Amino acid sequence: MKGYAIALFAGVFAAATLAAAGITAAPVAQAGTGTIKGHVRLSGKLPGNSVIRMGVDPKCGQANQGKQVVNEVVKATADGSLGNVFLRLEGKFPKTPIPATPVTLDQRNCIYSPRVIGMQLGQTLQIKNSDNLFHNVHSVSDHDNQFNLAQPRAGVVDTYKPKSEEVMMKLGCEVHRWMVAYIGVVTNPFFATSDASGNFTIEKVPPGTYTIDAWQERYGPIKKTVTVTAGGTATVEFTYTGNEKA
Repeated sequence: MKGYAIALFAGVFAAATLAAAGITAAPVAQAGTGTIKGHVRLSGKLPGNSVIRMGVDPKCGQANQGKQVVNEVVKATADGSLGNVFLRLEGKFPKTPIPATPVTLDQRNCIYSPRVIGMQLGQTLQIKNSDNLFHNVHSVSDHDNQFNLAQPRAGVVDTYKPKSEEVMMKLGCEVHRWMVAYIGVVTNPFFATSDASGNFTIEKVPPGTYTIDAWQERYGPIKKTVTVTAGGTATVEFTYTGNEKA
């Protein structure tokens, strides 16, 4: 305990000295934790996504003039890498601070952005309307996370705080039926969404062996086991065949 106190004092003194000199110390990874890096792919034939008929609302058509917008149910590259896959660790973890920064969902050019997003239970969901037209945001929930918000013009911002864990909570717009988004509401900070190249990273994970769940809008959930060591980086590859039923 005495050694810990001396080390703590030394760390505080060093930080104060740097600050006085106008130097910002580089962030240090949380000691005793590890990192998970992974990739998600589709091994089967890539499905085609349907084209959205934006012209059914002239304002949406005008906002997307010259573009062919598709409904990205499966966001995949030519090599099968899958984006918009939500990943989370199962299990119980020590309590961590709830992020003060809201998770933001935007409505822009008659599309939700991002389409798939995660947040920690207790965190605030911020919903913006960047379109100068009427949208409504209606949740489809199997728990008690129901809400229905009207956003009639650009600049409107509403907030909502989910009441229960839910993977996944679906959002839709009843004015523009193609507008869909999914939100993973989880009780710990160990989650991620794969990027356009199918890659994801989960950081500051306590050492241990975990089940990691992947969820894709069309193909549903699959699971893998991963072992994390202190200071180490575990890698995991998820492969959908295309035959899964969500």
